[in-house]
Amino acid sequence: MATAYAKCFDPSGARYGIPTFPWRYAPDGYATRRQLRARGLRPGGQPIAAQLMQVNRRCGTVGVAYLYREDLAKPVRPMTSRKWGALALAMLARRTCPSCRLDVGYCIPTSHGICGLCLAAEEQRTAA
Repeated sequence: MATAYAKCFDPSGARYGIPTFPWRYAPDGYATRRQLRARGLRPGGQPIAAQLMQVNRRCGTVGVAYLYREDLAKPVRPMTSRKWGALALAMLARRTCPSCRLDVGYCIPTSHGICGLCLAAEEQRTAA
């Protein structure tokens, strides 16, 4: 086993406190939050069961992903009509330009804070 994998391999949990595996070498029965969500599951309050580690040799940083047991995962709660309504209002607020008050059909970039038409008009005013 390579040195980078040896630093990340601790199936007993003696070194890091929880079982640790190298990146992409998780045993069956464990999944990350995203993998659970893709299967229609959620952790459901269970503690972290294991972790994946990856050592970046270039900059020396360590990447960690937490794993949860699939057999203890619960199904995702369904969206209610009120949740859908709240989500629709939040997305409408993100699409509404604060300058011209129009729904522009896309999320306003936070870097500018206004829609493309207002930005172009503002740039023309400052250039003249």
